[in-house]
Amino acid sequence: MGKYGKWIAGGLGWAFLGPVGGILGLLLGSALDSVEIEKGNSRGATRQGDFVMSLLILVAAVMKADGKILKVELDYVKSYLVKSFGLGRASEAITMLRDILKQNIAVEQVCQQIGHNLDYSSRLQLLHFLFGIAQADGQVSDSELITIDKISYYLGIQTGDYNSIKSMFIQSTESSYKILGLTREASNDEVKKAYRKMAVKYHPDKVSYLGEDVQKAAKEKFQKVSEAYEKIKKERAFA
Repeated sequence: MGKYGKWIAGGLGWAFLGPVGGILGLLLGSALDSVEIEKGNSRGATRQGDFVMSLLILVAAVMKADGKILKVELDYVKSYLVKSFGLGRASEAITMLRDILKQNIAVEQVCQQIGHNLDYSSRLQLLHFLFGIAQADGQVSDSELITIDKISYYLGIQTGDYNSIKSMFIQSTESSYKILGLTREASNDEVKKAYRKMAVKYHPDKVSYLGEDVQKAAKEKFQKVSEAYEKIKKERAFA
């Protein structure tokens, strides 16, 4: 089996058509000959392999956005992958990411294919990670923000959800409200209702099918929602 064989075996039949297939096809080589690909993955049936491959391609797009590939960003990605999949598979994935970084990525076309094949909860988790990698050097540059904004749009992420996740990384005086999809003018009842809605939407169980460790990573996003709610409660002094 080729060096990327373990990732191919995850059932990535959809990836070998369209722009994602074009990117991966240049990397996989002989590995394709020794792995059976399960085809016909339908929307709403996201597999762990689908998520990881999509993640690597979109991470490459964000890392290239500001014209420089930083070691701190690669370390951030590797740390996430090691925690999620173990050192061996993480090393394979990082090697694959380095190869993807050498290619031109048609962001719009790639995102449209990913958006068609990954369920919405998986796409939200992808967006959360992309902000994390952009902020790995201590700040999200304008070029990185523009790229993530485009990715979000092409993935079909709703504006409220995009602003919510963005506010988890780019702080402002309104961040707590934006995380809950609100403005400061919202009533206490609206705050409570928005929190319940977001708590359901971002609950780690929504991505449990991607594996225990990806589910753990999703808890960070869920925790930000809880922290925003508690901050507003404290500010307004309501129970």
